[in-house]
Amino acid sequence: MIARRSDENVVRLRAYVDPSRVPSLVMIDLQQEYVSAPRLFAVPNAEQALENCLLALTHARAIGMPIAFTRLVRQAPFFNRATRFSHWIDGLNPSPSDMVFERERPSCYASERFAEMMELAGGGSLVIAGFAGETACLATAIDAYHRGHRVTFLSDASASHGLDDIEAPEMHRSVTALIGLYANVVTTKNWIAELTAVDAMREGG
Repeated sequence: MIARRSDENVVRLRAYVDPSRVPSLVMIDLQQEYVSAPRLFAVPNAEQALENCLLALTHARAIGMPIAFTRLVRQAPFFNRATRFSHWIDGLNPSPSDMVFERERPSCYASERFAEMMELAGGGSLVIAGFAGETACLATAIDAYHRGHRVTFLSDASASHGLDDIEAPEMHRSVTALIGLYANVVTTKNWIAELTAVDAMREGG
């Protein structure tokens, strides 16, 4: 049972009558590789996305929401387990109560354990944030859609790389629009506000 909190902005997950409708927050690839310029996979101007990842993570922990961290690990020069670049970004680390999954391909569902968790324990409802928008986030949203899972994408808690002559911010706007075909797209603060409003309605009703 989650203890009642005095802060009116805190969502109490016990307001969800059906536990299968409680989503899992999935933090995708919050690894040093994405913030270690000038390495190839460093995401430009990722600071705002990281701030919103922390905001989402802090809120999810405050309300007792299930949290999963996923990590790309490869036997290659990038995302190699033997280097520090595969490690978590400082301040955005899993806690002992969080789930952790590893995989070798973009979609989080490439991890059999993650796919099983979402199918059996997660109720097929997930909120995704992290890196990179044009690869892991997009692939996960599409994969979830084809499995009949419900996805929310925190668009400002993610960022994308540029591609050819497309600058990174423009690329991320395009990627966000694509993900919107398969998922509900919201900003982090709006997501928190929506959860708070739903909780208030449930308790008031």
